[in-house]
Amino acid sequence: MIGTDAAEGYRRGKTLRLRIELVRQLTRLRTQVTFSLMVLLPVLLWSAFQLTRSGPATGTLSFVDLAKTSGPNFTVFALFASAGFLLVVVVALFFGDTVASEASWSSLRYLLAVPVPRARLLRQKSIVAAGLSVTAILLLPAVSLLVGTLAYGESDLVSPTGEALRFSVAAGRILLAALYIAVHLSWIAGLALLLSVSTNAPLGAVGGAVMASIVSQILDSITALEDLRDYLPTHYATAWADLLAEQVNWGDMIRGVFSALAYGAVFACLAVWRFAYKDITS
Repeated sequence: MIGTDAAEGYRRGKTLRLRIELVRQLTRLRTQVTFSLMVLLPVLLWSAFQLTRSGPATGTLSFVDLAKTSGPNFTVFALFASAGFLLVVVVALFFGDTVASEASWSSLRYLLAVPVPRARLLRQKSIVAAGLSVTAILLLPAVSLLVGTLAYGESDLVSPTGEALRFSVAAGRILLAALYIAVHLSWIAGLALLLSVSTNAPLGAVGGAVMASIVSQILDSITALEDLRDYLPTHYATAWADLLAEQVNWGDMIRGVFSALAYGAVFACLAVWRFAYKDITS
């Protein structure tokens, strides 16, 4: 706590500026690898489709068959393939690594000795982590739409039920789907941040958040739990699929946003409280 003997010129609000923290995170290898993966994944999917032989005609189209019909369908396939695990790992990585990595490098106490107020340090790092997470989530469908359009054209988005959306409408729906995924994963962000301020092991914080998501998905698949599944943080993870219909049902997405933000807010508040009273030794 700074009293009247603070150094001349010291301003709490000028410490650890967002631009400085953003540059620090962008120069890290894990950030560069993550964004490279978001760009390469659509190319890898397209390459895999090129190597896959078409099966015998059965009268129905699989998700892979649909993915080859247009750019929007290819993008939707990429989102379905990555939203349940890969994007969870991305968000958990940016938030779970943010404070725990400083502790593991023994640099956290020096940052606080600058001195950077604890609440400001956590806020600045969280803002940067959120920006990187949202950028990565939006980058995947953007590149997927580009690759898919170049490979399969600008045809309509066709859902498994046979409904079709023209390209411009489909592109807008895909953007909304990516934004929904980003908001829904706010609960992962909050949990990873809480774990990050609770441990000095970045891998533990990231892995803990990912494991929580996996356990929640497993529990959500147990139909015997009935209505209790509505309270699981992953229950509405795929609600964005409703955007693929001509007439959008917003009910599950609204409930999903409320659930994710509620969980995220609770975890974030716990993280702030935990960090405020944590004994920093590294």
